Amino acid sequence: SSHEHKLNFRKSKEACLSYIQDALLQKQWKRAAEFLTCYVESLEKDYSREHVSPSEMIWRIGTEILWHHSQSSMKEFNCFMEQMKTLGVKRYLKVCLEHVFHLLCNGQIDEAYQNLSLAESWRFGEQTAIQDKEMKLIQAYRGLLDYYSWSKKKNILLEHGEDGFSDLAVEQEMHGYFRKAAVNLKEIIKIPGVWDLFVKCYVDLLEFYGDHNEARQVLNEYAYNSKFPANPNAHVYLYQFLKRQGESKKSLISALKILHDIVPSHELMIDFNTMLQKSKKRKKRRLGLEVIFAALDYAGWKENAKAWSCLARQVKQIVISEKHLDWIKQEWNPRKDWWPAFHFSRYLAKRNWQENKSLSYEKALVAGILLGKDCKYFKYVSHQGCKAQLKRFRVLKKFVNRHNPVCLRISG
Repeated sequence: SSHEHKLNFRKSKEACLSYIQDALLQKQWKRAAEFLTCYVESLEKDYSREHVSPSEMIWRIGTEILWHHSQSSMKEFNCFMEQMKTLGVKRYLKVCLEHVFHLLCNGQIDEAYQNLSLAESWRFGEQTAIQDKEMKLIQAYRGLLDYYSWSKKKNILLEHGEDGFSDLAVEQEMHGYFRKAAVNLKEIIKIPGVWDLFVKCYVDLLEFYGDHNEARQVLNEYAYNSKFPANPNAHVYLYQFLKRQGESKKSLISALKILHDIVPSHELMIDFNTMLQKSKKRKKRRLGLEVIFAALDYAGWKENAKAWSCLARQVKQIVISEKHLDWIKQEWNPRKDWWPAFHFSRYLAKRNWQENKSLSYEKALVAGILLGKDCKYFKYVSHQGCKAQLKRFRVLKKFVNRHNPVCLRISG
């Protein structure tokens, strides 16, 4: 019957898709291509309407296969993408973008730019308005390639400048690329979203031409506009800009404070801690201790010698003065149950000593202060240091032994 025929057809089609999925997961690209061919042929008799249309399925699966297949070529990929563009106007611009990304990955920048220009001129009735966001992306990536061309021309001029020679034609070309890039990049970053690369390029253009106020405004908007998603990089770019402009420490600290709240493990926390420690305000020095403790909660910082040096220097100053011991206690109390195993085991002491003696010294000082002279990490490292007749380790051992009562007050 007709119903039974349709049922069997649907089952065979689903089985074919299952085989394709299995081949993709096992990276059997040749096998996946064979099954995809069967699937395409079977669609000639398929009149069902599914949420994901067959043409989209073919586009996504075919792209994946051609990307990885050992015998595929750029010519085949280009041909496939051109066919996919004609299968559905609703996905035309998305297919164009994917095609451009593939061209860029293969170093075909001129071809990518040409495809973007063609896509930008595409019109198809109401679909043009519906795909407004995709069109803005097309324009933005064209702006990105214009920025790339501008950057190349700029470098040529800078090289010639060293010889006292300036090429007027190159300079005019450079300004032309600047105008085209600036227009498209400015438009895309108005839309709430994550536009890191576009923002960086646009700010670079503005800074080169001395428009620092506009650059500042763009970065402030990107970092602080509540319509944009929380983005650590936005605050990184703002901090780097402020630093280049020689802004006050107050402005730099303000930018990094928000970054700390979002990503306490960011690499800039070393800079943040250093600035806070140099402050005359007690509140900021207290924050500095909190910042470095928080960073060292993360595994990626376990062997960061600079971070341990920052912490060692501050806790040592506090122990010597015996002022603000409560700062250390407040940071140590929630960590004393897991930091010893995480940072201060005998195994780590042995490994750190073998790999980086400077790191082991800083960590041993912190371990001795936080856990006292009987700490496994401190005992092993100080013993090895004294055994190797290294003066700084003898001084370290004496310091912890002399201040052990204070250290015990901290450790509880």
